[in-house]
Formats: sequence, structure tokens, C-alpha cells
Amino acid sequence: MSVQIDAKPGLDIETRLFIGGDFVDSVEGARIPVTNPHDNSILAEVSEARPADIDRAVEAARKAFPVWSRMGAAERGRLLAKLADAIEADSENLARLETVDTGHPIRDTRGLDAPRTVATFRYFAGLADKVDGRIAQVEPGFFNYITREPVGVVGQIVPWNFPLMFTSWKLGPALAAGNTVVMKPAELTPLTTLRVAQLIARVGIPAGVVNIVPGYGNVAGQYLAEHPGVDKIAFTGSTLTGRKIVQASAGNLKRVQLELGGKGANIVFEDAILEAAVNGSAFGIFHNQGQACIAGSRLLLHEKIADQFLERFVALAKSIRIGNPLDQTTEMGPLTSTGHRERVLRYIEVAKEQGSSIFTGGKVPADSALQAGCYIEPTVVTANPGDRICQEEVFGPFVSITRFKDEAEAIRIANSTEYGLGGGLWTRDLQRGHRVASAIRSGMVWVNTYKRVSPTSPFGGVGMSGYGRDLGPESLHEYTYPKSVMMNIDAQVPPYYKR
Repeated sequence: MSVQIDAKPGLDIETRLFIGGDFVDSVEGARIPVTNPHDNSILAEVSEARPADIDRAVEAARKAFPVWSRMGAAERGRLLAKLADAIEADSENLARLETVDTGHPIRDTRGLDAPRTVATFRYFAGLADKVDGRIAQVEPGFFNYITREPVGVVGQIVPWNFPLMFTSWKLGPALAAGNTVVMKPAELTPLTTLRVAQLIARVGIPAGVVNIVPGYGNVAGQYLAEHPGVDKIAFTGSTLTGRKIVQASAGNLKRVQLELGGKGANIVFEDAILEAAVNGSAFGIFHNQGQACIAGSRLLLHEKIADQFLERFVALAKSIRIGNPLDQTTEMGPLTSTGHRERVLRYIEVAKEQGSSIFTGGKVPADSALQAGCYIEPTVVTANPGDRICQEEVFGPFVSITRFKDEAEAIRIANSTEYGLGGGLWTRDLQRGHRVASAIRSGMVWVNTYKRVSPTSPFGGVGMSGYGRDLGPESLHEYTYPKSVMMNIDAQVPPYYKR
């Protein structure tokens, strides 16, 4: 069935599973309540996928795979472009849904999330007919060509922090390469992914190519990762869950792609343009309430400029407008769930126990209008490199401040965690920029900017931040495998066995 969301009157939202081209109820009739983190009111109840539903979705995807994989690549690209157009036309609906479902301010869902989603689908629409193979030079008389073939049925698990954007990051390359998909959006934030399913049905993508099955990670996610009919699992989320995904995938040795946690080091050198570094560092940690795996959550400041930087940075943090995310003037909304807010608040207590000084924040806003929601003030604390808050991912509007003396110490601190997803630095010295970027062990490094992403550039990490890449042409290799075909053209091969 469909429901109307009060935040967007007149918009009918499907709340059922999307399997085989149709919206259907779950076999067991189970439902998941979806809340608005601004006030914890119930937005909707969506069907909960359980193993029987995952079986149906995988069966539909397997049935559709020969149709989609053998379709002309240009035609697949045309359909993806149509989907991009449909999302663009529906972007206001999607932006408002994303805001009420996640707490992400409307100015960002309109200005960043929806446009990024459109751009991603358009990029992969253009790449669909550019999945090239190669010819290998082999001995005379033989012809050896290598093609790239779609993996097959792909299980994809999308996180709750940027569900709309990550839906495009996962679907775009998988579909462009000729795979079919069973996608499990997070139980907390399934609404925009279900809305995209409505648009998929409208634009003519064949039934079963995309299947959307909201459900709990320990039930639907676990079963999807274990499923023998799934050829690959692509997961974005916590490192703890990523380990479980790897273990669950072992049954049929399916391919695994993981984009996991991060603990980004953001280094400000003494020669940085201070105003740019302050503004960029604030965006790096406070955008989307710090709920980003690439957040610059460890701010490393050269001792010569630390006091000056902090004076400006703390003042900026205090000035951030917290409020209802549907208000266009709001700069920071609520965290996405009550449980996650409690987790971040516990880390503030850990910081105090470890001797951190709190420059600002560390508590729930005093505004009575925000008390029912999942709000936390932007928080800035001091910390030592070995402290828990510098080693563990907090995933909130929470940044630790550590001072350093020289470049070598900054690099050593930056590389002192088990993560390696994103990091950054601020300097006017071009040589230092290249040198330090090379030295940071991370899948992505920003110089004189932070947390900028593009569909054209690979996104992923090393170490406990996972393996594999979303985005860029590199992601097409994640969703294909090389097939070598060796042909005897005119080689005269003597008998190997003598009679």
C-alpha cells in the first residue's frame, strides 16, 4: 500500500517491498515503524523483509539477469538516463522525504543529496557502453581476447546516513555493468529508496532487475549475505558489521565489497589559509551532523596556529543554527535515531573520563522545541592520539583536537588508527601537499578542501575501512569479472601424445 507523509502533503509513498517489478507485502506481514528524528513521530510503517522475501527477490533477480545482461549496453544506459531524469523531476519530493527520514537539513538534501543522486545515475548511464575488454598478445596462430562480464545477482546493503545518495552509488555501476540487484535499505531510513523503486517501475527498467527489500540487518541483511543465489554482496556500514558480512558470505565464496568506518585526520599546517581551513574543517565534521564515514573527526593543528584556529573554529561551531531540518535556515538537524544519539552522548562521557577539555557542546540543546528529537550540539574537545575518542568512530558532530610540532608528527598521528578511508590537509606549500598526501595511508586525501566527492572519482578505503571502490570507472571492475577467450586461428599444434 501507499501512504502520505505529512511533511509532503499529496505525495503517495509506497511502503511495501519491491520484488519482480511489483510492490508486494512481506510473506509474514511484518512491518517496521519509520520515525522522524526531529520529534520521533511515526512517519510510516514499511513491510519488513524476512528470509522468505529475500528468496523471492533473489529468484526475481536471477530470472531477470539473462534479460538485462544481454540487453545492449547502450539501451541499459538509456534506461539509466531515463531514471536520472525521473529522479531530477522528483527531486523536491525526494529531498523532503530524505529530510524527514534522516534529519539531514533540507538545504542539503535539495542542494547536495538529490543533485548528487541525479549526477551519479547520469554518469553511469554514460559508462554503460564503455565497459571495454582487451586483446592479449599471445603466440602466433592464436587470438586471445578478454571481456568483462557482469558478476550476476548482486546483494546491496545501503546505510542510513545518506540513503538516497548511496542508493545511486550502489545501483549505478551494478546496473550499468549488466547485473541485477537485491537491495536492502536500512530499516531506519528506507523511504527514499522505496521512492526510487517507484520511479524505476515508471521508466521501463525490466521487472526483477532491481528489487528493494527493507529489513533488519541481523535478519534480512544476514540472510542476503549468506544466500547461495547471490553472486556478490556490496555493503556500506560499520566495520563490525562488515566482518559479519565477510563471514556470512563464505558459504558460496561470493565476491564482497566493503565500504566501512573511518576516523579521518584533518591536518592544518602553520602556513594554511586560516579562514578557508576553519570553514572547510567545520563542513568536514559537522555536515549531516557528523554522520559520515569520511568525516574529519580528528583535527590536527600545528602548535603555532592552534590557538588562533581554535578561537575561530569554536566560534563557528557555536554559531551553527540547530533546528527543524525542514526549515531552510537550519544548518544542523537531529541525529538519525534516538539510539545513535545515546551512543554519541556516551562518547562525550568517555572523553570526560579520559581527561578531555570540552571547548563547546557536549550536550543536548536547551531549546524546548528540540527536546523530543535526537539533537546534540556541535562538540569540540581536546584529545591525545591514543585516546578512545581518537581511535573509535563516534559518527556524530564531535571533533577531537590534537596539536602537533612538525610534519613527521602529523603524519604519524594521522596514520595511528586502524582505519584508512579519508583524510585531509591544509597548506599553501604545494610540495608539502603532495608529500603528505602520499604519506597518509588512506583511500582518499583532500588538500585545501575536505569531503568533496564526485561520481567520476573512486570512493573507498584501506585497512579496517574495507576494500573495493564505489564510483568512478574503477567501480565497474567491482561489478564485472574478466573472461579470457583463447582461439586457435591457424596455429599448427603438434600432437602431444605419440601413438
